[in-house]
Amino acid sequence: MSENQKKALIVGVANERSLAWAIAQHLHQAGYKLAFTYLGEALERRVRPLAESVGAELILPCNASDDAQLDQVFEQVKQKWGHLDALIHSIAFANKEDLDGRFVSTSREGFRMAMDISAYTLVAMARRAEPLMEGRDGSIITLSYYGAEKVMPNYNVMGVAKAALEACVRYLAWDMGSKKIRVNAISAGPVKTLAAAGIRDFRTMLAKAEEKTPLRENISAEDVGALAAFLCGPGGKHMTGCTLHVDSGAHIMA
Repeated sequence: MSENQKKALIVGVANERSLAWAIAQHLHQAGYKLAFTYLGEALERRVRPLAESVGAELILPCNASDDAQLDQVFEQVKQKWGHLDALIHSIAFANKEDLDGRFVSTSREGFRMAMDISAYTLVAMARRAEPLMEGRDGSIITLSYYGAEKVMPNYNVMGVAKAALEACVRYLAWDMGSKKIRVNAISAGPVKTLAAAGIRDFRTMLAKAEEKTPLRENISAEDVGALAAFLCGPGGKHMTGCTLHVDSGAHIMA
């Protein structure tokens, strides 16, 4: 294996429909060596076969809210590869009860949990990735949604958490720019994923999005994967602190 071959850590694959999996496939096609994490035995059964299908060199357990587990993951990446070129952060969570009803009813603990898992984990991972990426034109990518900018029914506290995530991207981009590490977010249109299944009336949201976008069509996970590969490649060399929309133009509509 060439020492110059690029390496990527993928965090957040749930199944074959995950946006993180689409990104992993595109990076694999671009020649990256890949590492994956999973949360718990149930997800391991889904993630491991996918990871093995692209020759993953590391498949590691990780609860991103546990600093000790994060330390272990990045230490194993360091021991295996010595460096890292790309980090894909694709994790978010909110209690189901906090996605139903009114945002004002969000519990204190539900708010804390959504912010911790959906936004702070990017900061925690970026801090650990920084020494492995320094001077390598590293790329950190996270996934957002238009509910961070405008009110989306039934998105509630997740929209607030995604807004915080996008702010984290900008501050991390400034912090890490001197180390030649770029940080960006992809704001994807609605896609049928495991995470989307937790949003009430998601099918209606999907149908309305297709009807109202300038391109009159919804996106696919592959669209997100292709953009992520672009951002990690030479075309994205001077792009950082951005939230890029892949939504068939939905974000320009009133």
